[in-house]
Amino acid sequence: MVFRRCNRLLKNEALAVDAMQDVFVTVLTKKSTLDLSQPSSLLYRMATNVSLNIIRSRKRELNYWSSEEDALLVKIASLEDVESQIHAVGILNRLFKLSPESSQTIAVLFFVDGLPIEEVAATVNMSVSGVRKRLKKLRNVLQELDGIK
Repeated sequence: MVFRRCNRLLKNEALAVDAMQDVFVTVLTKKSTLDLSQPSSLLYRMATNVSLNIIRSRKRELNYWSSEEDALLVKIASLEDVESQIHAVGILNRLFKLSPESSQTIAVLFFVDGLPIEEVAATVNMSVSGVRKRLKKLRNVLQELDGIK
């Protein structure tokens, strides 16, 4: 799961292996301070952060990215509008506190990784209609939360 996430963001197997190892080294060295109540979400978040850090450092080194999707990842990784980041993180934290961990995994696989619903369903061992229901519920809760601001 961690390797797949790193590889999806980095699009380079060697870098993804290094990033994956960094994630697990961090888990081992900081296990006493980590919230291990939702390990899947923690590992996804750590894999994303490590991968985005690699993207940032590679951006500084050379003009590595070529496609529009890659450019968008670099833009997100380099985003410096702290207020927007804090607002978005706050809404997502509230959304995910109201949702089961499996819904968080579904959201990442569908919205971030861009997997089709059928692949998401197979990955999380659910039916396609079950995944659709979870995504619809997440959208509804997100709309309610965003209205609260």
